[in-house]
Amino acid sequence: MARPLVHIYCDGACSPNPGWGGWGALLISPAHGNYTRELSGAEANSTNNRMELTGAIRALEALKEPCHVVLHTDSTYVHNAFVKGWLEKWQANGWRTAARGSVQNVDLWQELVRLAALHDIEWKWVKGHADSPEHNRCDALAVAARQALARGESPEALRL
Repeated sequence: MARPLVHIYCDGACSPNPGWGGWGALLISPAHGNYTRELSGAEANSTNNRMELTGAIRALEALKEPCHVVLHTDSTYVHNAFVKGWLEKWQANGWRTAARGSVQNVDLWQELVRLAALHDIEWKWVKGHADSPEHNRCDALAVAARQALARGESPEALRL
């Protein structure tokens, strides 16, 4: 039986970096009339890379069954780790880089690897702040969540 197709767009934002971080994700299901779901959140002490990873993680967590996912990200950090085989090398090296340094954000990488194994994922890189309305929406969600948290508001209660 074919897995349902879901397009995921995700983004992270942090200002300053490190500092107030936000993430946004947009899930689109063509099989269900292009049903769309938006997700966002924020953390007080984060980095842009952590927020990029968190956006992908939270989007994959939202899926209720194994899916064929086309995951769109502007993060070369996230994209290249899967497409260029960085993750396999890091894991084989005990979560060490080729330069023998510790891989940053291991906790998030391990969770993303676990979730990615549940789905059939095509990793697509998109240019940030360019011509993708879906990705630009994720950026707006991430920035708004970060700004809400910085103001002392709950980013989970955001309605843009």
